[in-house]
Amino acid sequence: MTDPNMTKDPLVEMQDIHISFGGVKAVDGVSIDLYPGEVVGVLGHNGAGKSTLIKILSGAYQADTGKIIVDGKEAKIENARDARDNNIETIYQNLALADNLDAAQNLFLGREITDKFGFLDDAAMEHKAREVLHRLNPNFKKFTSPVSALSGGQRQSVAIARALLFEARVLIMDEPCAALGVHETKMVGELIDQLKRDGLGILLISHDLHDVFDLSDRLHVMKNGKLVGSVRTEDVTHDDVLGMIILGKMPEHLLHLAGPGATNATGAANGTTHR
Repeated sequence: MTDPNMTKDPLVEMQDIHISFGGVKAVDGVSIDLYPGEVVGVLGHNGAGKSTLIKILSGAYQADTGKIIVDGKEAKIENARDARDNNIETIYQNLALADNLDAAQNLFLGREITDKFGFLDDAAMEHKAREVLHRLNPNFKKFTSPVSALSGGQRQSVAIARALLFEARVLIMDEPCAALGVHETKMVGELIDQLKRDGLGILLISHDLHDVFDLSDRLHVMKNGKLVGSVRTEDVTHDDVLGMIILGKMPEHLLHLAGPGATNATGAANGTTHR
């Protein structure tokens, strides 16, 4: 069955990305894409290259060679500001929130609204914060509490709302359910579903296969800096993906699903494009 999201143009494409540190190829010829309204998991062991690949997209690293295409046009992303200018936001595992500030202050930290006299317009910031957070999580109530008093799921709401406030269309989420309980993990899943309905594309970095299978529409699996394969989540089992992560190759019965640039069962590059 054809995924309706993939009949649209990609929000972002990373084409033939290479980056080395010293003599080590951290990312070696990897190509991935992301469409509106889908969640794509990026998987692999520590050292697989997934975090490095995503840091290139977020502007933390610059690729040695390769292209980043945003909305069909080549984009030059050399730092976090360039990423934001292309509507790409990153939510790191630690969420990068100021624990002593409330939700509105965190949303506008460094980008505060001021009145005509140059003073902080707290009322305007709180009103906008309530608007964005209510759209994302109607049950969010603790607008004036410091974020240190919020649950893990509520803190994720604040971090996501901060990205949405500045019109993110591509959201990179690093281990969004790490250290969360069952209820909070469910809350994050509901937030992600809402973002999908709003047409955002989400790249999900996680070590937890259960989270990835629950949340993702497609999977990109990496090993030793190379792309092992790109598959639809519904087409594979946990064991299939574990085999890709550990062995670094597609199972033979899945080779027709490997995706562009993937490594096949014999270790050769697959140049066939699958949509």
